[in-house]
Amino acid sequence: MANDIELIGGEEKRPIVIVAYNPSWPNRFEAERAKIDKALMGTAHTVWHVGSTSVVGLSAKPVIDIQVAVPDPECEKDYLPLLVQAGYVLRVREPLHRMLRTPDLDVQIHVCAAGSDWERRHLLFRDWLRISEEDRLLYERVKSSLAEVDWPTMNHYADAKSSVINEITSRAEKWASATQWNADQAT
Repeated sequence: MANDIELIGGEEKRPIVIVAYNPSWPNRFEAERAKIDKALMGTAHTVWHVGSTSVVGLSAKPVIDIQVAVPDPECEKDYLPLLVQAGYVLRVREPLHRMLRTPDLDVQIHVCAAGSDWERRHLLFRDWLRISEEDRLLYERVKSSLAEVDWPTMNHYADAKSSVINEITSRAEKWASATQWNADQAT
């Protein structure tokens, strides 16, 4: 693991369980979005449903990934105490990214900079998987296969997905260029 990533609580070994798409995931996101918007009222931010649970039909770990874009994630005083007060727990601190989660480990909030490459990449990957059945099925197969491995930590599983994510992102970038997609058009 890179030295510039702080894992609050240390590394974790947890089972990786991939389940069939659950149509209740968007509703759970909307409930969490309302909670986040209330907590960050008056703070410039956007909230997006990202990750596999944001793609209809895609099997996933039953964890809702939410991307919150703020002007400067390094300026934690502007948002972190508010999210902690709303019940989220800081898990990861790295340059230009923070990850918080619920105590039940079923929601993860990724705080990034508005207009950043981090924000764009996650929205592009999500939007591409929503329209590309071929890559959606490929990603699902790879994740399901990797979930069968007994990984030492969750980070090892995430790292193992990198090559297929890069491969899919390459095709997504071609689509974005051909259609002039940009993060402002994310759905």
